[in-house]
Amino acid sequence: MLHRRHVAQGLAALGAVSLYPPIAALGQQRPLTKVRYNEVVRSLLYAPAYVAMTNGYFKDAGLDVTVTTANGGDKSMASLISDSSDIALIGPETAIYVLNSDSSTKVRIFCGLTSTDGFMLVGRTNVNKFDWSMLKGSEILGFRPGSTPLLFLEEAMRLNGLSPQTDVKLSNNVAVPARVGAWLAGQGQYAIFIEPDASQLELDGKAYFLASIGATVGFADYTAFMATDKYIKDNPEVIQNWTDAIYRAQKWTAAASAGDIVAAIQGFFPGVNPKALTAAAERYQKLKIWKTSPVIEPQAIDKFQDILVHGNVLDSNKRVKFQDLVRTEFASKAK
Repeated sequence: MLHRRHVAQGLAALGAVSLYPPIAALGQQRPLTKVRYNEVVRSLLYAPAYVAMTNGYFKDAGLDVTVTTANGGDKSMASLISDSSDIALIGPETAIYVLNSDSSTKVRIFCGLTSTDGFMLVGRTNVNKFDWSMLKGSEILGFRPGSTPLLFLEEAMRLNGLSPQTDVKLSNNVAVPARVGAWLAGQGQYAIFIEPDASQLELDGKAYFLASIGATVGFADYTAFMATDKYIKDNPEVIQNWTDAIYRAQKWTAAASAGDIVAAIQGFFPGVNPKALTAAAERYQKLKIWKTSPVIEPQAIDKFQDILVHGNVLDSNKRVKFQDLVRTEFASKAK
């Protein structure tokens, strides 16, 4: 019996069109799996995720991804719990809170994206040399209580001899979409902003960079991809393919120039000055904010939970075990 390859070679020699499509084409005929993806906020901090979309890495992995933005970790987690989304990008604290709750639905982290906090501390005046003691007695535009941005800001203050409860006034009741407007309206002497908001405010002369919260606190996985136990159990191939695509995007982002990164993801930030995006990308590259691997280490989660305990949002006896929080097999197998 003639092998398929022999038939194809014979037809090719005769100048005929092959009866058999290329193997790659056969793979492409498989329908894409739809994935409902929810991100906590829209930020350059999540550049590798946008790269996975615009460079076609999710599609290559067989995934048809639709993205929504929650504008809050509590809202993003609620979308998972209510089955309104399949995969979410949120801070690990949300999964920890759910694990410690009475909810019958539990959520696990399976893929890391950022190595630490991506917020920048800014002020209304330029200073030659910033010292954290300058914040004493001031009002700071913070973030939602219990959120990672606020917890990391408070940890940065504690590391520099300030009490978040007594030495400053933290304004934590401004909704995410309204924060820039509140700052422009004059609220607070200092604030924390994620990129590209921080760089855009700098470019407009409305704020001055003082310190990186992540660089001050150190590395502790800050945002990660997670899904419910049920979704992971029912869709392990989707979870693996997602992690593979993110790892591919992480490697591309690590090797790319800031200009190439901006060119790839600019469509996610309409109205933002490309100069601000480029400055933001350069800053994140310099600070090593983007992870180069989806693997999350136990030490990073230990440090993260230390910050939660210090922030009085997690009792020390409620710390969760790494193996209960993180599903490590997908990142370990990532291609």
